[in-house]
Amino acid sequence: MTDFIIAQIQAQSGVGLLCLVAVFFYVGLITIGGGQVGITVMQQVLVDQFHLLDDAFFFNMVAISESTPGPIGINIATYIGTELYGVWGGFFSTLGEVLPSLICIVLIAKFFGSFAEKKGVKAAFSTLRPAVSGVVAVAAVRIVILALFIVREGLLLSSPSTWNENLQIYGVSAIFYLLCLLFLFRTKIHPVFLVAAGALFGVIFC
Repeated sequence: MTDFIIAQIQAQSGVGLLCLVAVFFYVGLITIGGGQVGITVMQQVLVDQFHLLDDAFFFNMVAISESTPGPIGINIATYIGTELYGVWGGFFSTLGEVLPSLICIVLIAKFFGSFAEKKGVKAAFSTLRPAVSGVVAVAAVRIVILALFIVREGLLLSSPSTWNENLQIYGVSAIFYLLCLLFLFRTKIHPVFLVAAGALFGVIFC
């Protein structure tokens, strides 16, 4: 089934457009915890499972989506749909991404008040928080690795002897990353200024 969906999307057929909408509906349906959790989910679905993007391009899209208005999932859905099928592709892909959330929020608005105080519901939410935090951490680690390190195929985490040759660090990017962390923790500077500085930094030094 996955191979059929990939083939139809790559052929840019009418069925492929429906498949693309279904893929983003699936992404929107299983993305529980917000946009940052969505990074991990979308990476697994769009890159690992359906091969619509490679890792580098996906995280470039993450950077673009985080530096422009709008949730990351919607931005990526709009971009991929438009890239493959034009304006209508962007529209329907975006619709597929937001529809599960729209349905859920309507149902929650109607029924949540009647059972929000029940013990089981409170227990579920108390365990959701650490789970979501873990998924966000996975996304953060993946972005840091892609942004700061060159990882070659011969690298084995269990074999330190392979690290010197197959793991290299982008020194300039690492220094800029540490400076950004310092500014975020030690000042009240708005993150949007650091994002803008990152774009300028990349143009000049990368």
